[in-house]
Amino acid sequence: TKVTNESENFSQLALQGPKAETILQQLTSFNLSSFPFFHSQTVTVNDKLMLISRTGYTGEDGFEIYGTHDDIKELFEKLLDVGKDDIAPIGLGARDTLRFEVTLPLYGNELSKDITPLEAGYGFAVKLEAEDFIGKKALKQQKQEKTKRRLCGLELKDRGILRHGYTVYKGDKKVGTITTGYKSPSIQKVVALALIDRPYDKLGTQLEVQIRTKRKQVVVRKKRFYNKNYKK
Repeated sequence: TKVTNESENFSQLALQGPKAETILQQLTSFNLSSFPFFHSQTVTVNDKLMLISRTGYTGEDGFEIYGTHDDIKELFEKLLDVGKDDIAPIGLGARDTLRFEVTLPLYGNELSKDITPLEAGYGFAVKLEAEDFIGKKALKQQKQEKTKRRLCGLELKDRGILRHGYTVYKGDKKVGTITTGYKSPSIQKVVALALIDRPYDKLGTQLEVQIRTKRKQVVVRKKRFYNKNYKK
C-alpha cells in the first residue's frame, strides 16, 4: 500500500457560529439539518465536490470544509456574499480563544506526550477495559492511585495576561503550569487553563503566577468559561 501526503493540495475553511447551517444551506442541496455532529462526508457545495465535517471545535455549531485552493477561495467569497450581515472573516487566532473558552484541548497545550488524558480531564475518551494498548498499564495505575495533578481554570485578580508556560506557585512552591491563557473576549476576564498539583486544585484556592519579574494573584475557578451551544 502506498500512502501519499496530499495536504499541500487542499485548503480548509471553517464556518462557525449559530447561523452556520442557515448560511451554508444556501450553497448546497444536501440537507444539513440531517448531518450529524462530529461526522464528515463528501458533499456538493457551491457546485463543487468538497469534504465537510461538523465538529464545532469553537463551542458553537460549525462546519469545516475541505477542497482545492481555488474552490475554497471561491467558496470564501461566496459565503461572505450570501451571509451578508450575519458573517464576517475571522482569523485562526479567534478559533483558539473560542476553543479555549469552552475547555476544548489543543495538542501542545492541554494535551501532549507529557500529559495524560486523565490529568487533562478526558478520561471519558480512555477505555481501560479495552484490549491492551500503549499506555494502558500506566493509565490504569494512575486512575487507581488518582492523578497527582489535573487541569483547572484560573482567574487573574491583578493586572496582566496569563500565557502558556507560565509557572504557578503557592508561596515558594511550584504547583503548576499554565497551558493556555487569554483575556476572554466573551467574559472580558483574564483567565487560563493550568495543570495544578493536588491539593492546590480546589475551587477558590488562592495561588500566584510568575509574570516576567512579578508574582500576580490568581484563584482556582471552574475551567469552563463559556457554555457550549452545539447543534445536536
